Amino acid sequence: MELNPLNAISPVDGRYRRDAAPLARYFSEGALIRYRALVEVEYFIALSKLSLPQLKGVDKKTREPLRDIYRNFSEADAEAVKRIEKQTNHDVKAVEYFLKDRFDALGLSEHKEFIHFGLTSQDINNTAMPCALKDAWIDLMRPALVDLTAALEGLARQWKNVVMLARTHGQPASPTTLGKELYVFVERIKTQAAQVDRIPFSAKFGGAVGNFNAHRAAYPAIDWPAFADGLVNDVLGLLRTRVTTQIEPYDNLAAFCDGMRRVGVILIDLCRDIWTYIAMDYFKQRIKDGEVGSSTMPHKINPIDFENAEGNIGVANALFGHLSEKLPISRLQRDLTDSTVTRNIGVPMGHLLIAFKSLTRGMEKLILNGEKIAADLEANWAVVAEGIQTILRREGYPKPYEALKDLTRTHGAIDAAAIQAFIDGLDVAESVKTELRGLSPHIYVGIIDF
Repeated sequence: MELNPLNAISPVDGRYRRDAAPLARYFSEGALIRYRALVEVEYFIALSKLSLPQLKGVDKKTREPLRDIYRNFSEADAEAVKRIEKQTNHDVKAVEYFLKDRFDALGLSEHKEFIHFGLTSQDINNTAMPCALKDAWIDLMRPALVDLTAALEGLARQWKNVVMLARTHGQPASPTTLGKELYVFVERIKTQAAQVDRIPFSAKFGGAVGNFNAHRAAYPAIDWPAFADGLVNDVLGLLRTRVTTQIEPYDNLAAFCDGMRRVGVILIDLCRDIWTYIAMDYFKQRIKDGEVGSSTMPHKINPIDFENAEGNIGVANALFGHLSEKLPISRLQRDLTDSTVTRNIGVPMGHLLIAFKSLTRGMEKLILNGEKIAADLEANWAVVAEGIQTILRREGYPKPYEALKDLTRTHGAIDAAAIQAFIDGLDVAESVKTELRGLSPHIYVGIIDF
């Protein structure tokens, strides 16, 4: 049965395939095979530069056709590897045999035993996977997050001076501005994304148990750790973990997953705040022709984009959490539990990318309801009590907090007239009364600094 959105088990490959499809070039089975081929080829090329007598015939003219194997890697190539794997029952060995066939075609048969020379499969997997993850972050996920943040920042600056009633503990509180409240999320996202940027993409490359046993046995005079540093750090653009078991310890990968979780948590917070503002009627949503909000209530325009984003981030964060907790743990020199787990790294990235796109779509639909925002301010004059009692403290007025508490903690309406009457009855200088009368919920916003 051919995979399509109707028979896919995962919604990442089914319902949301359109949004998540760009990640296939990094995290699909075919992509993993291509990245394995890349590492094997670059390793062979690096060996050819060591002046080994057995590789004397490999020169600059030979190297570029070799690189074309992974540069031009096709779906047919991936299928060829999978056919070999049916015989070997070993995915990395299948790539090795595939490359040996290509070496035969390129007239390099005499050199093909230096493919995968001295390596264990994890030397390939633990470099291929971080290569894919790094490329996905730099090429796709980071730009998508930057675009989302830029869209949010655009709204924050557009609404920077829109005064809004704040709510602490769900209750009316000192006014703020809508733009500032959105910019809080902009700054949080940028800070966490910058921290993720500083996490290295680490790789292991050191033979069966990390000690270059086979390499040293074959060529004891070569500085193999320095060679591996050059390949992993300089050629592949990763950071080689120097002392390892059979596998990379995954500590930096765990840090990356935790960093992505923090970004996700911030975005969930954003989704819930905007959802609440929509429920409060601070935002309307643009109507899309033909779209249905409820199967029974014709009037409904639901905040589905924010709900979709929140749900997908929740799934992503659960998976990122498992990855960060499980991968750094492996029995003795290695057990196999990391193998199946690392294959899933693309799944939370997929859910996160779906969420990025949902959030962006949702923000594009927001329409400011200025009348509702202004009406809430006008209905809550009690919030200027903070400013009044603070000025009275400055003036040495006796028990100003208590006086404002007695005025405002009531079930009766505290409107502009009630506040003005209170000010009129104060035993303070007329200049202070004038200052106090200048306070209103519509202007009492403090400093908006961004």
